[in-house]
Amino acid sequence: MTNKGNTVLYTGVTSNLARRIEEHKSKRIKGFTQKYNVTKLVFAECFPYIKYALMAEKKIKAGSRQKKIDLIKSINPEFKKLEF
Repeated sequence: MTNKGNTVLYTGVTSNLARRIEEHKSKRIKGFTQKYNVTKLVFAECFPYIKYALMAEKKIKAGSRQKKIDLIKSINPEFKKLEF
């Protein structure tokens, strides 16, 4: 997820993407996403098991900002808000 200007990147894991996005948009969850107004979904992946999702999250978080941007651009070159 990112903010309106695409200047902040946030990576997380959830079992309910729609609920989690709504929590970020409504600012119900205090912390990083609230502080930096992170409300726009620009990348998502589905995994059959939480174990794989957590492994992917760890790999993404360990990467550089440029690697995160490249990953997003691989499916969403214009950083458009994704609908699901």
